[in-house]
Amino acid sequence: MCGLAVGDYFEVTESSRVRIPDGRHFCMFAIAAALPLLAAKQRKQPAGDWMEKDSLVACPDPDERLVMRIERIRRRRIPTEVLT
Repeated sequence: MCGLAVGDYFEVTESSRVRIPDGRHFCMFAIAAALPLLAAKQRKQPAGDWMEKDSLVACPDPDERLVMRIERIRRRRIPTEVLT
């Protein structure tokens, strides 16, 4: 129904900007399911924290059977003075 396929993705850049590849889309309900976890996944977690190990998120629509993986693809430092 949502039209997503294996390999579709979105990126979070500069800690809060969502980027979807040109010509592609990503279901807003699927993004909404992942959003609460993204801030935590952007930070290094303590050893043994479940957020370091678990990276799968399910779409809230059970008929979709969509499972997404949150993956950190690079690290960057953001000075605290530029954060709001």
